[in-house]
Amino acid sequence: MARNRTFNEISVGDTATIHRVCTANDLVIFAHASGNLNPLSLPHDKDLDGRTDPDTVAPSMWVGSQISAILGNSLPGAGTRYRSQTLNFHERVHVGDDLAITVTVTAKHEPGIVILDCTLTNQKGQLVADGIADVLAPTEHIDIPDAALPKLVVQRHEKFTRMIHACQTLPPLTTAVVYPTDRSSLGGAVLAAEARLIDPVLIGPGERIRALAAEMGVDISHYPLIEILQSEAAAAHSVELVHQGKVGAIMKGNLHSDELLHEVTKAGTGLRTNYRISHIFVMDVPGMDHLLLVSDAAINILPSLETKVDIVQNSIDLALALGISQPRVGILSALETVNPKIPSTIDAAVLSKMAERGQIKGGIVDGPLAMDNAVDLEAAKTKGIASLVAGRADVLIVPNLEAGNMLAKELTFIAHADAAGLVLGAQVPVILTSRADDEKSRLASCALAQLYQAYRKTGKALLDLNGVSGAQQ
Repeated sequence: MARNRTFNEISVGDTATIHRVCTANDLVIFAHASGNLNPLSLPHDKDLDGRTDPDTVAPSMWVGSQISAILGNSLPGAGTRYRSQTLNFHERVHVGDDLAITVTVTAKHEPGIVILDCTLTNQKGQLVADGIADVLAPTEHIDIPDAALPKLVVQRHEKFTRMIHACQTLPPLTTAVVYPTDRSSLGGAVLAAEARLIDPVLIGPGERIRALAAEMGVDISHYPLIEILQSEAAAAHSVELVHQGKVGAIMKGNLHSDELLHEVTKAGTGLRTNYRISHIFVMDVPGMDHLLLVSDAAINILPSLETKVDIVQNSIDLALALGISQPRVGILSALETVNPKIPSTIDAAVLSKMAERGQIKGGIVDGPLAMDNAVDLEAAKTKGIASLVAGRADVLIVPNLEAGNMLAKELTFIAHADAAGLVLGAQVPVILTSRADDEKSRLASCALAQLYQAYRKTGKALLDLNGVSGAQQ
């Protein structure tokens, strides 16, 4: 409990100090609350990556609001009302600055007026701001508990930004873009090309694609364009380009996923390997401090145990490519105990044992786990689950496509997660984008393909997510 100080309890010379570190989130929240969208005061990618950008400065009124905080919380405390405040600004505040905010009582006047000298200094001892506060102090005690404010989650593509930045040292991945005949698919390919994530080879009806590019105002004249009128034939040709060694990835355009995957998986001419292909969503979920991989939500409808082995291994391989050095894989079911009446619990137990025996490599696998105790440590503790995975899973393996599709869309549209996706298990990664994907999600999907291919070639991850991964907590 915190107790305020009444007018009669305050004496001239009384002082109080609080400390506050300026964060990138502070600037975002202040912009929303104030409506001040001055770009000088909005955090840049450097700030989001934990590196201070000297060009980003905190709004002066955010700095001034720290005086309001000490007046309302400490001296005089709860019940304080402003009459006036003067402020003089001497230095600018940047993300990462540690501010010391001090108020000192210089005068008292009836009825209840308190005058305070206010100073703010940074970690270098420099005077950032000063001024005078004229307030009405409370006349009665108010005891307040620790403030239980509603939680705020600042949603951003921070982890996706790190993925895309990690690809800057790689050459663009030559990618067959199959049937990019709508704004979404053509725009996504051009966007990824401009970010130097892919070198696109466009496959489809040339006249239609060029007309669309002109309508969109984008120049595609320097990208190879292979004229094929039918979407099925375009998909087949993309597979042939892989066999010829001309492309290192395939990207879905304006055609059904089934059309493309039919050619990818076709016996004899497709891109099959020893693994079953599976789709993996990589999700940046607000409130989670690490990426969450979800599989399979797009390809395998009712996977057998044998198929699930490949789904798990594909997911672990992608997690390793993202720099998660020991991925923790939770096998989901409706409950966390083995029940012969629920086949997914039996599959989960078998997959866990297979990982223990080295039949699945590179990660820690445990299940069955329910969704709550797979991702929430307190839920796992409440149910008495002793596990290296429970409460901190990096990868979630769903029992079937329906469950995976619902989980991924719930995270996207209700929890406002950002999602990127990739198909693995073929000779090259297949990028399946959706019309609902925003620009950063499209770029992140291409970055996934680049990072995965680089990992396959070198056995080393270019990205280190261990510092933000729940797998390392």
